[in-house]
Amino acid sequence: MPASGVAQVLIATVGATPEPIVTAALEHAPERAVFIASQETQQVAAQVKEALGLEVYTILLDDAESLSEAYEAAQRALAKALEWEARAITADLTGGTKPMVAGLALALTGQGVTFSYVGGSARDAYGRVQSGSERLRLLEDPTARFFVREWEAFTRAWNGWRFREAQSIVALICAQPLSASNARFFRHLSGVCAGLNAWDSFHHDEALGLLQTHLEPALSIAEAWRHGAKVRVLGALFARQGELQALTQRQRPTRALLGDLLANAERRAFAGRFDDALARLYRGVELAAEVDIAERYGFHLKVAATWPELSPELKRRAGTLLGLKETLDLASDIDLFFGKNGTLAQRLRDDYPKQLKPLLARRHESVLAHGLRSVGAGDYEALRAYLEAQGLRAAEGWPRW
Repeated sequence: MPASGVAQVLIATVGATPEPIVTAALEHAPERAVFIASQETQQVAAQVKEALGLEVYTILLDDAESLSEAYEAAQRALAKALEWEARAITADLTGGTKPMVAGLALALTGQGVTFSYVGGSARDAYGRVQSGSERLRLLEDPTARFFVREWEAFTRAWNGWRFREAQSIVALICAQPLSASNARFFRHLSGVCAGLNAWDSFHHDEALGLLQTHLEPALSIAEAWRHGAKVRVLGALFARQGELQALTQRQRPTRALLGDLLANAERRAFAGRFDDALARLYRGVELAAEVDIAERYGFHLKVAATWPELSPELKRRAGTLLGLKETLDLASDIDLFFGKNGTLAQRLRDDYPKQLKPLLARRHESVLAHGLRSVGAGDYEALRAYLEAQGLRAAEGWPRW
Protein backbone atom coordinates (compact mmCIF):
# COMPACT_ATOMS: atom_id res chain seq x y z
CA MET A 1 0.00 0.00 0.00
CA PRO A 2 1.33 3.48 -0.79
CA ALA A 3 2.46 5.52 2.17
CA SER A 4 -0.18 8.12 1.37
CA GLY A 5 -3.01 5.60 1.85
CA VAL A 6 -6.09 5.35 -0.37
CA ALA A 7 -8.26 8.17 -1.61
CA GLN A 8 -11.69 6.64 -0.97
CA VAL A 9 -13.10 3.69 0.98
CA LEU A 10 -16.72 2.57 0.77
CA ILE A 11 -18.34 0.87 3.77
CA ALA A 12 -21.66 -0.77 2.92
CA THR A 13 -24.22 -3.08 4.46
CA VAL A 14 -25.12 -5.86 2.03
CA GLY A 15 -28.72 -6.78 1.26
CA ALA A 16 -30.36 -9.36 -0.95
CA THR A 17 -29.46 -7.72 -4.28
CA PRO A 18 -26.17 -6.35 -5.62
CA GLU A 19 -27.56 -3.37 -7.54
CA PRO A 20 -27.57 -0.79 -4.67
CA ILE A 21 -23.93 -1.41 -3.78
CA VAL A 22 -22.88 -1.41 -7.43
CA THR A 23 -24.67 1.93 -7.92
CA ALA A 24 -23.00 3.38 -4.82
CA ALA A 25 -19.59 2.11 -5.90
CA LEU A 26 -19.93 3.54 -9.41
CA GLU A 27 -20.93 6.93 -7.96
CA HIS A 28 -18.30 7.10 -5.22
CA ALA A 29 -15.49 5.37 -7.17
CA PRO A 30 -13.77 3.89 -4.09
CA GLU A 31 -10.38 2.26 -4.27
CA ARG A 32 -11.32 -0.26 -1.58
CA ALA A 33 -14.46 -1.37 0.21
CA VAL A 34 -15.59 -2.96 3.46
CA PHE A 35 -18.80 -4.96 3.27
CA ILE A 36 -20.92 -5.94 6.27
CA ALA A 37 -22.91 -9.00 5.24
CA SER A 38 -25.12 -11.60 6.85
CA GLN A 39 -24.75 -15.34 6.39
CA GLU A 40 -27.54 -15.11 3.81
CA THR A 41 -26.02 -12.23 1.81
CA GLN A 42 -22.33 -13.13 1.76
CA GLN A 43 -22.75 -14.49 -1.78
CA VAL A 44 -24.08 -11.09 -2.86
CA ALA A 45 -20.96 -9.49 -1.38
CA ALA A 46 -18.81 -11.89 -3.41
CA GLN A 47 -20.74 -11.03 -6.59
CA VAL A 48 -20.21 -7.30 -6.06
CA LYS A 49 -16.53 -7.80 -5.39
CA GLU A 50 -16.13 -9.75 -8.62
CA ALA A 51 -18.21 -7.28 -10.63
CA LEU A 52 -16.30 -4.22 -9.46
CA GLY A 53 -12.80 -5.66 -9.25
CA LEU A 54 -12.19 -3.90 -5.92
CA GLU A 55 -10.11 -4.99 -2.97
CA VAL A 56 -12.85 -5.85 -0.49
CA TYR A 57 -12.75 -6.76 3.19
CA THR A 58 -15.94 -8.54 4.26
CA ILE A 59 -17.26 -8.75 7.82
CA LEU A 60 -19.81 -11.52 8.36
CA LEU A 61 -22.54 -11.26 10.99
CA ASP A 62 -23.74 -14.30 12.89
CA ASP A 63 -27.07 -12.61 13.63
CA ALA A 64 -28.23 -10.00 11.14
CA GLU A 65 -31.03 -8.99 13.54
CA SER A 66 -28.62 -8.04 16.35
CA LEU A 67 -28.12 -4.30 16.69
CA SER A 68 -25.15 -4.79 19.01
CA GLU A 69 -23.37 -7.10 16.59
CA ALA A 70 -24.07 -4.74 13.69
CA TYR A 71 -22.72 -1.81 15.70
CA GLU A 72 -19.51 -3.69 16.56
CA ALA A 73 -19.10 -4.75 12.93
CA ALA A 74 -19.43 -1.14 11.80
CA GLN A 75 -16.76 -0.10 14.27
CA ARG A 76 -14.48 -2.80 12.85
CA ALA A 77 -15.24 -1.58 9.34
CA LEU A 78 -14.25 1.96 10.27
CA ALA A 79 -11.07 0.69 11.91
CA LYS A 80 -10.21 -1.17 8.70
CA ALA A 81 -10.74 1.94 6.59
CA LEU A 82 -8.51 3.92 8.93
CA GLU A 83 -5.93 1.14 8.81
CA TRP A 84 -5.91 1.64 5.04
CA GLU A 85 -5.31 5.35 5.75
CA ALA A 86 -8.41 6.36 3.81
CA ARG A 87 -8.55 10.06 3.05
CA ALA A 88 -12.34 9.88 2.56
CA ILE A 89 -14.87 7.34 3.82
CA THR A 90 -18.41 6.85 2.55
CA ALA A 91 -20.96 4.66 4.29
CA ASP A 92 -23.87 3.39 2.22
CA LEU A 93 -26.98 2.53 4.22
CA THR A 94 -29.08 0.95 1.48
CA GLY A 95 -28.78 -2.82 1.89
CA GLY A 96 -29.17 -5.22 4.77
CA THR A 97 -31.59 -5.60 7.66
CA LYS A 98 -32.81 -2.63 9.65
CA PRO A 99 -30.53 -3.52 12.62
CA MET A 100 -27.56 -3.66 10.21
CA VAL A 101 -28.38 -0.20 8.85
CA ALA A 102 -29.04 1.21 12.34
CA GLY A 103 -25.77 -0.22 13.66
CA LEU A 104 -23.83 1.34 10.80
CA ALA A 105 -25.43 4.74 11.34
CA LEU A 106 -24.93 4.67 15.11
CA ALA A 107 -21.28 3.67 14.85
CA LEU A 108 -20.25 6.11 12.13
CA THR A 109 -22.14 9.32 12.91
CA GLY A 110 -19.81 11.96 14.21
CA GLN A 111 -16.78 10.22 12.68
CA GLY A 112 -16.33 12.44 9.62
CA VAL A 113 -17.98 9.89 7.34
CA THR A 114 -20.22 10.77 4.37
CA PHE A 115 -23.44 8.77 4.22
CA SER A 116 -25.34 7.72 1.12
CA TYR A 117 -28.51 5.88 0.24
CA VAL A 118 -29.59 4.37 -3.07
CA GLY A 119 -33.26 4.91 -3.85
CA GLY A 120 -35.02 4.79 -7.17
CA SER A 121 -37.45 6.52 -9.47
CA ALA A 122 -39.48 3.34 -9.98
CA ARG A 123 -40.53 0.53 -7.64
CA ASP A 124 -42.24 -2.81 -8.06
CA ALA A 125 -45.42 -3.99 -6.39
CA TYR A 126 -43.43 -4.88 -3.25
CA GLY A 127 -41.85 -1.42 -2.94
CA ARG A 128 -38.43 -2.55 -4.16
CA VAL A 129 -36.41 -0.30 -6.44
CA GLN A 130 -36.58 -1.55 -10.00
CA SER A 131 -33.29 -2.36 -11.66
CA GLY A 132 -32.04 0.50 -13.81
CA SER A 133 -33.91 3.21 -11.88
CA GLU A 134 -31.41 3.49 -9.01
CA ARG A 135 -30.55 7.00 -7.81
CA LEU A 136 -27.95 7.77 -5.15
CA ARG A 137 -28.53 10.41 -2.50
CA LEU A 138 -25.93 11.84 -0.16
CA LEU A 139 -27.12 12.17 3.44
CA GLU A 140 -26.02 14.79 5.93
CA ASP A 141 -24.52 13.54 9.19
CA PRO A 142 -26.93 15.12 11.72
CA THR A 143 -24.24 15.26 14.39
CA ALA A 144 -22.43 17.85 12.27
CA ARG A 145 -25.48 20.11 12.12
CA PHE A 146 -26.14 19.85 15.84
CA PHE A 147 -22.46 20.00 16.88
CA VAL A 148 -22.76 16.76 18.85
CA ARG A 149 -19.04 16.05 19.15
CA GLU A 150 -18.19 19.67 19.91
CA TRP A 151 -20.94 19.87 22.52
CA GLU A 152 -19.69 16.71 24.22
CA ALA A 153 -16.19 18.22 24.37
CA PHE A 154 -17.65 21.48 25.66
CA THR A 155 -19.56 19.83 28.50
CA ARG A 156 -16.49 17.79 29.50
CA ALA A 157 -14.43 20.99 29.70
CA TRP A 158 -17.13 22.86 31.64
CA ASN A 159 -17.69 19.97 34.05
CA GLY A 160 -13.94 19.88 34.69
CA TRP A 161 -14.04 23.66 35.37
CA ARG A 162 -11.77 24.32 32.36
CA PHE A 163 -13.55 27.41 31.11
CA ARG A 164 -10.85 28.64 28.74
CA GLU A 165 -10.99 25.28 26.99
CA ALA A 166 -14.79 25.42 26.92
CA GLN A 167 -14.64 28.89 25.38
CA SER A 168 -12.22 27.71 22.69
CA ILE A 169 -14.62 24.88 21.76
CA VAL A 170 -17.48 27.39 21.46
CA ALA A 171 -15.23 29.43 19.16
CA LEU A 172 -14.90 26.37 16.88
CA ILE A 173 -18.69 26.11 16.73
CA CYS A 174 -19.02 29.84 16.01
CA ALA A 175 -16.61 29.48 13.08
CA GLN A 176 -19.11 27.18 11.31
CA PRO A 177 -22.17 28.31 9.34
CA LEU A 178 -24.90 28.94 11.92
CA SER A 179 -28.51 30.01 12.02
CA ALA A 180 -29.14 33.44 13.53
CA SER A 181 -30.38 32.00 16.84
CA ASN A 182 -27.47 29.55 17.08
CA ALA A 183 -24.96 32.31 16.35
CA ARG A 184 -26.49 34.51 19.05
CA PHE A 185 -26.67 31.70 21.61
CA PHE A 186 -23.10 30.54 21.17
CA ARG A 187 -21.77 34.10 21.15
CA HIS A 188 -23.39 34.69 24.54
CA LEU A 189 -22.35 31.25 25.80
CA SER A 190 -18.75 32.23 25.04
CA GLY A 191 -19.26 35.31 27.20
CA VAL A 192 -20.66 33.16 30.01
CA CYS A 193 -17.54 30.97 29.86
CA ALA A 194 -15.34 34.06 30.00
CA GLY A 195 -17.32 35.30 33.01
CA LEU A 196 -16.92 32.02 34.89
CA ASN A 197 -13.23 31.94 34.10
CA ALA A 198 -12.92 35.45 35.58
CA TRP A 199 -14.92 34.41 38.66
CA ASP A 200 -12.75 31.31 39.03
CA SER A 201 -9.71 33.63 38.98
CA PHE A 202 -11.22 35.88 41.71
CA HIS A 203 -11.74 38.74 39.22
CA HIS A 204 -15.22 39.33 40.57
CA ASP A 205 -15.90 42.73 38.97
CA GLU A 206 -14.95 41.47 35.51
CA ALA A 207 -17.00 38.31 36.05
CA LEU A 208 -20.09 40.25 37.05
CA GLY A 209 -19.87 42.49 34.00
CA LEU A 210 -19.54 39.54 31.63
CA LEU A 211 -22.34 37.51 33.21
CA GLN A 212 -24.70 40.48 33.34
CA THR A 213 -24.08 41.01 29.63
CA HIS A 214 -24.28 37.44 28.39
CA LEU A 215 -26.14 35.20 30.83
CA GLU A 216 -29.70 36.46 30.42
CA PRO A 217 -29.65 36.44 26.58
CA ALA A 218 -28.21 32.92 26.52
CA LEU A 219 -30.83 31.74 29.02
CA SER A 220 -33.66 33.38 27.04
CA ILE A 221 -32.65 31.55 23.86
CA ALA A 222 -32.35 28.23 25.72
CA GLU A 223 -35.84 28.76 27.15
CA ALA A 224 -37.22 29.54 23.69
CA TRP A 225 -35.63 26.33 22.39
CA ARG A 226 -36.93 24.41 25.42
CA HIS A 227 -33.53 22.83 25.89
CA GLY A 228 -33.88 21.49 29.42
CA ALA A 229 -30.21 21.04 30.32
CA LYS A 230 -29.25 24.47 29.01
CA VAL A 231 -32.11 26.09 30.92
CA ARG A 232 -31.16 24.23 34.11
CA VAL A 233 -27.47 25.18 34.03
CA LEU A 234 -27.85 28.75 32.82
CA GLY A 235 -30.86 29.34 35.08
CA ALA A 236 -28.92 28.17 38.14
CA LEU A 237 -26.10 30.56 37.26
CA PHE A 238 -28.54 33.40 36.69
CA ALA A 239 -29.85 32.88 40.23
CA ARG A 240 -26.28 33.19 41.59
CA GLN A 241 -25.60 36.68 40.22
CA GLY A 242 -26.65 38.30 43.48
CA GLU A 243 -23.99 36.28 45.27
CA LEU A 244 -21.38 37.50 42.80
CA GLN A 245 -22.58 41.08 43.11
CA ALA A 246 -22.15 40.89 46.89
CA LEU A 247 -18.54 39.81 46.37
CA THR A 248 -17.90 42.91 44.26
CA GLN A 249 -19.42 45.27 46.84
CA ARG A 250 -17.59 44.07 49.93
CA GLN A 251 -15.49 46.61 51.81
CA ARG A 252 -13.69 44.07 53.98
CA PRO A 253 -13.27 40.29 54.29
CA THR A 254 -16.63 38.50 54.46
CA ARG A 255 -17.91 34.98 54.96
CA ALA A 256 -19.16 35.07 51.38
CA LEU A 257 -15.60 35.70 50.18
CA LEU A 258 -14.34 32.85 52.36
CA GLY A 259 -17.03 30.52 51.01
CA ASP A 260 -16.07 31.53 47.48
CA LEU A 261 -12.42 30.73 48.19
CA LEU A 262 -13.28 27.32 49.65
CA ALA A 263 -15.54 26.56 46.66
CA ASN A 264 -12.63 27.47 44.40
CA ALA A 265 -10.52 24.95 46.30
CA GLU A 266 -13.25 22.34 45.79
CA ARG A 267 -13.12 22.86 42.04
CA ARG A 268 -9.34 22.43 42.02
CA ALA A 269 -9.65 19.24 44.05
CA PHE A 270 -12.36 17.90 41.75
CA ALA A 271 -9.96 18.36 38.83
CA GLY A 272 -7.22 16.51 40.73
CA ARG A 273 -5.15 19.65 41.29
CA PHE A 274 -4.61 19.04 44.98
CA ASP A 275 -1.53 21.28 45.25
CA ASP A 276 -3.63 24.25 44.13
CA ALA A 277 -6.57 23.15 46.26
CA LEU A 278 -4.47 22.89 49.43
CA ALA A 279 -2.87 26.27 48.76
CA ARG A 280 -6.35 27.80 48.70
CA LEU A 281 -7.28 26.13 51.98
CA TYR A 282 -4.07 27.51 53.50
CA ARG A 283 -5.22 30.98 52.48
CA GLY A 284 -8.67 30.04 53.77
CA VAL A 285 -7.35 29.56 57.32
CA GLU A 286 -5.82 33.02 57.24
CA LEU A 287 -8.93 34.57 55.67
CA ALA A 288 -11.12 32.94 58.32
CA ALA A 289 -9.28 34.89 61.02
CA GLU A 290 -9.61 38.10 58.98
CA VAL A 291 -13.35 37.51 58.52
CA ASP A 292 -13.80 36.77 62.23
CA ILE A 293 -12.18 40.08 63.19
CA ALA A 294 -14.04 42.04 60.49
CA GLU A 295 -17.44 40.67 61.54
CA ARG A 296 -16.89 41.43 65.20
CA TYR A 297 -15.12 44.79 65.08
CA GLY A 298 -15.69 46.14 61.57
CA PHE A 299 -12.09 46.61 60.45
CA HIS A 300 -9.63 44.83 58.19
CA LEU A 301 -7.04 42.88 60.15
CA LYS A 302 -4.27 43.48 57.61
CA VAL A 303 -5.02 47.14 56.89
CA ALA A 304 -4.05 49.19 59.93
CA ALA A 305 -5.57 52.34 58.40
CA THR A 306 -9.04 50.83 58.95
CA TRP A 307 -8.42 50.17 62.65
CA PRO A 308 -10.00 52.10 65.53
CA GLU A 309 -7.81 53.36 68.37
CA LEU A 310 -5.98 50.31 69.65
CA SER A 311 -2.65 49.47 71.18
CA PRO A 312 0.17 51.01 69.08
CA GLU A 313 1.96 47.68 69.39
CA LEU A 314 -0.95 45.83 67.79
CA LYS A 315 -1.06 48.34 64.93
CA ARG A 316 2.66 48.00 64.41
CA ARG A 317 2.32 44.24 64.11
CA ALA A 318 -0.39 44.65 61.47
CA GLY A 319 2.13 46.29 59.17
CA THR A 320 4.72 43.54 59.56
CA LEU A 321 2.68 40.35 59.11
CA LEU A 322 4.81 37.70 57.42
CA GLY A 323 2.78 34.52 57.56
CA LEU A 324 -0.15 32.57 58.87
CA LYS A 325 1.08 32.09 62.43
CA GLU A 326 1.73 35.82 62.88
CA THR A 327 -1.74 36.59 61.50
CA LEU A 328 -3.42 34.16 63.90
CA ASP A 329 -1.38 35.49 66.83
CA LEU A 330 -2.41 39.06 66.03
CA ALA A 331 -6.09 38.21 65.58
CA SER A 332 -6.13 36.34 68.88
CA ASP A 333 -4.41 39.21 70.71
CA ILE A 334 -6.91 41.71 69.29
CA ASP A 335 -9.70 39.59 70.77
CA LEU A 336 -7.89 39.59 74.11
CA PHE A 337 -7.55 43.38 73.89
CA PHE A 338 -11.34 43.59 73.61
CA GLY A 339 -11.82 41.04 76.38
CA LYS A 340 -13.07 38.23 74.16
CA ASN A 341 -12.42 34.53 74.69
CA GLY A 342 -13.14 31.39 72.68
CA THR A 343 -13.43 33.17 69.34
CA LEU A 344 -12.78 31.50 66.00
CA ALA A 345 -9.51 33.38 65.62
CA GLN A 346 -8.39 32.18 69.05
CA ARG A 347 -9.39 28.58 68.31
CA LEU A 348 -7.38 28.66 65.10
CA ARG A 349 -4.37 30.07 66.95
CA ASP A 350 -4.67 27.50 69.75
CA ASP A 351 -4.99 24.64 67.24
CA TYR A 352 -2.04 25.80 65.17
CA PRO A 353 0.84 23.94 66.92
CA LYS A 354 -0.69 20.46 67.13
CA GLN A 355 -3.43 20.36 64.49
CA LEU A 356 -3.03 23.03 61.85
CA LYS A 357 0.73 23.07 61.54
CA PRO A 358 1.01 19.35 60.62
CA LEU A 359 -1.80 19.73 58.09
CA LEU A 360 -0.29 22.87 56.58
CA ALA A 361 3.15 21.27 56.43
CA ARG A 362 1.93 19.35 53.38
CA ARG A 363 1.46 22.65 51.60
CA HIS A 364 4.97 23.85 52.56
CA GLU A 365 6.44 20.62 51.17
CA SER A 366 4.59 20.94 47.85
CA VAL A 367 5.98 22.24 44.57
CA LEU A 368 3.94 25.43 45.07
CA ALA A 369 5.91 26.29 48.18
CA HIS A 370 9.31 25.01 49.28
CA GLY A 371 9.43 21.35 48.25
CA LEU A 372 8.88 18.79 45.54
CA ARG A 373 6.31 16.56 47.22
CA SER A 374 2.99 16.13 45.46
CA VAL A 375 -0.10 16.85 47.51
CA GLY A 376 -2.65 14.04 47.55
CA ALA A 377 -6.39 13.88 48.03
CA GLY A 378 -5.95 12.83 51.66
CA ASP A 379 -3.91 15.95 52.46
CA TYR A 380 -6.63 18.16 51.04
CA GLU A 381 -9.48 16.26 52.67
CA ALA A 382 -7.85 16.42 56.10
CA LEU A 383 -7.57 20.21 56.11
CA ARG A 384 -11.02 20.62 54.59
CA ALA A 385 -12.50 18.41 57.33
CA TYR A 386 -10.80 20.57 59.97
CA LEU A 387 -12.24 23.76 58.49
CA GLU A 388 -15.72 22.25 58.25
CA ALA A 389 -15.48 21.27 61.92
CA GLN A 390 -14.95 24.97 62.62
CA GLY A 391 -18.15 25.80 60.72
CA LEU A 392 -16.29 27.03 57.62
CA ARG A 393 -17.88 25.65 54.47
CA ALA A 394 -17.59 26.23 50.76
CA ALA A 395 -20.24 28.14 48.85
CA GLU A 396 -22.67 26.09 46.81
CA GLY A 397 -21.03 24.46 43.81
CA TRP A 398 -21.61 25.75 40.30
CA PRO A 399 -24.02 23.81 38.06
CA ARG A 400 -22.65 21.08 35.82
CA TRP A 401 -24.01 19.47 32.67
